[in-house]
Amino acid sequence: MRWTPGGLSSDVEDRRGDSGGGGFGGGGLGIVGFLILLVISLVTGRNYIGAYFSSGGAAHTQQSAPRPASPQEDRSAQLASFVLGDVQDTWTQILARDNIRYPRAHLVLFRDYTRSGCGTAQSATGPFYCPADQKVYLDLGFWDELKRFGASGDFAQAYVIAHEIGHHVQNVIGIERKVRAMQAQNPQAGNQLSVAMELQADCFAGVWAHSSTDRQITDQADIKTGLQAAAAVGDDRLQRMGRGYVTPDTFTHGSSEQRMSWFNRGYTTGKVGACNTFAGSGQ
Repeated sequence: MRWTPGGLSSDVEDRRGDSGGGGFGGGGLGIVGFLILLVISLVTGRNYIGAYFSSGGAAHTQQSAPRPASPQEDRSAQLASFVLGDVQDTWTQILARDNIRYPRAHLVLFRDYTRSGCGTAQSATGPFYCPADQKVYLDLGFWDELKRFGASGDFAQAYVIAHEIGHHVQNVIGIERKVRAMQAQNPQAGNQLSVAMELQADCFAGVWAHSSTDRQITDQADIKTGLQAAAAVGDDRLQRMGRGYVTPDTFTHGSSEQRMSWFNRGYTTGKVGACNTFAGSGQ
């Protein structure tokens, strides 16, 4: 990718130095706070409850000193900021053709966990978009996981961000609300609709990639990396790695082949209209 490292844009909220998203505040823990710590401890495998009481937390919450960012982490943050800006500028122009105003999403960078409009954001869940507050949440440590899955490089990271902004586009144009309503009416189709949503976000990421290649920000080598990233996070690949077998009925994001196919469709056409994953139920 062709880009120049710089600062973070105003669309980025950098919470990496907040020591777990700012803690839970002073004063007594209370039953709600205890339950929050319990859930986080179970999910993350870290004993936050023990740490709370061993530090005299009945009177206050002890926070550890923020971990300084490495040069590599800062570079990743700057790359994320650049990609976020370019993706959003692209969608501003695309939607303006249909007289749709594009409200810019924010990218929240955090470590371990933080608060979001959709509940607690945790590094273990990976990057996600929250429609309630129109923000993308990202722990930069996810890039290490992406490498472990066989995808690395700047464009692999760019693909992930473009995919999450694809969900913001779905929210802006009303697709997200329609799908949630359909899932509520027909719970049995919930996973199938979820797959269609995710594949469309992949296709939208490809639409941006088409634009970035036209502007010589990316090239064919980058697109190959993006396809590798899409394949790396396919449900079938992740299930096979995690438990040794695949159950397609439980897919929520789509297979590696599907994810690559829809990203490539967006990339080769550059057209939003080519991203109707719902016409064939995402298959």
